[in-house]
Amino acid sequence: MGKKKIAFNKQLLIPLAALAALALFNLIKDPSFFKITMGTNSLGDPVLNGYLITILDYGSELAILAIGMTLVTAASGGQDISVGAAIAIAGSVILRVLCGTDSRPDTLKAPIIVAFLVACVVAMLFGAFNGILVAYFKIQPMVATLILFTAGRSIAAWINNNELPIVSDQKFTYFGGYIPGIPIPTPFFIAVICVVIIMLVLKFTTLGLYTQSVGINGSSSRLNGINPEFVKFLTFVILGLCVAVAGLIKVSRLSTINYSVIAKDIEMDAILAVALGGNALSGGKFNMTASILGAYVIQFLTTTLYKMNVNSDALSAYKAVVVIILVVLSTPVVRKKLGAIWAKIAPKKEVA
Repeated sequence: MGKKKIAFNKQLLIPLAALAALALFNLIKDPSFFKITMGTNSLGDPVLNGYLITILDYGSELAILAIGMTLVTAASGGQDISVGAAIAIAGSVILRVLCGTDSRPDTLKAPIIVAFLVACVVAMLFGAFNGILVAYFKIQPMVATLILFTAGRSIAAWINNNELPIVSDQKFTYFGGYIPGIPIPTPFFIAVICVVIIMLVLKFTTLGLYTQSVGINGSSSRLNGINPEFVKFLTFVILGLCVAVAGLIKVSRLSTINYSVIAKDIEMDAILAVALGGNALSGGKFNMTASILGAYVIQFLTTTLYKMNVNSDALSAYKAVVVIILVVLSTPVVRKKLGAIWAKIAPKKEVA
């Protein structure tokens, strides 16, 4: 038990260290960064305001994506770069079902839950498409998902005939905003539900074990009775489900959609969250808790950069530097050297 606990703590070391560094930086530069106030939204309902609430809000949709991206990375040893475009498709489907053929309906044409379920099916089908290319056609994940990355936003625009539907029902804004009487952003509660579900699934099923086994050695896992192709396929389908949830949150925020801007570059943040969680981008063992924490740290970084008035076009450059550092740190050579240094520094304790 002691050894497992030590390994768990070491896995969380990178995101926790990054979180501490960002917190210290903001505390020194401007302590008001951590100030939380009670205000009201446009409807007059009480809501919490502050940079930390923003991190909690927008970091939650990233945490949802990090769940699926972690599984895909662990099983396939690659990443899905099409999640941003897939979110645009899922969001467009939701608006299409809610608005029908009228881009400015006075009333909803279908219940919100129906629109969401349809989006789930569509997003999972696109995830299945990516999964088939990767698992059965043996195409490298980043290349396979490049197809949807390129065509996804055009498909999203085509679904609504290049129009920008607007949902007038106030209840639709609850999913990406606030539920009346609750001052905490709704996306946080949605993320909590998703996290609880995936943790229960990993605890009471063999999904986590099979995913790691396939990622470490697909041939060996086959000898143990595991179907590596199906496991890889399944992880892409699960990511598709996460995309649908994120798509609901995204379009709910504005009650409309901008096909070229919605979820722009979010795939990079999701991949970075996985890497920041200490998970090898080459696949294999993973720590879901670390990935979810990494998602909030990435949003912490993004919010910090915005506060420093960094141009939005330059954000990717800063994050790219972080990606490079994390990828280098995750290489076997560097990990071996860091492990040797840790062994010399860490006090030797006998584990009962």
